Amino acid sequence: MSIVTLLPFIVLIGAMFLMTRSAKKKQQAAAQMRDEMQPGTGVRTIGGMYATVKEIGDETVLLEVAPGVHAVYAKNAIGAVLQDSEYNRIVHGDDEESDSDTVVPDDASSLTEATDGTETAEDAEPKADLTKKSDPAEAAAEGQKDGKTDGETDAK
Repeated sequence: MSIVTLLPFIVLIGAMFLMTRSAKKKQQAAAQMRDEMQPGTGVRTIGGMYATVKEIGDETVLLEVAPGVHAVYAKNAIGAVLQDSEYNRIVHGDDEESDSDTVVPDDASSLTEATDGTETAEDAEPKADLTKKSDPAEAAAEGQKDGKTDGETDAK
């Protein structure tokens, strides 16, 4: 057999070796992270739940998922141990890192409002009344404006 015939097998074995070595390093790093866990630290489970560590056993961890709500998880279910600042930012919404005074509105009202304080043509138009009329006579009068009731058209 020549070396050209053995070359694909050598490359395949080398690739398998590198992949398993990389996976072992990741597993060792994850195990080290879980071993460094302390009670009171914030964690994220592999399912995406954020909690605080209360007790650590040999194979299990007692997590407080909400005030007064505790759950027992396997140590392998801990996906990441978070720093206090990151945990508080995610769970409690603390934003110590942001020093900007930029205010982002929750709705699009700022996009439609006039910036110089003058009234636009859209603001001057009366808004459509989409509320249900409680008085039947009032509702009938509203529907008879153009001489047609609901559902009637000019088509024949």
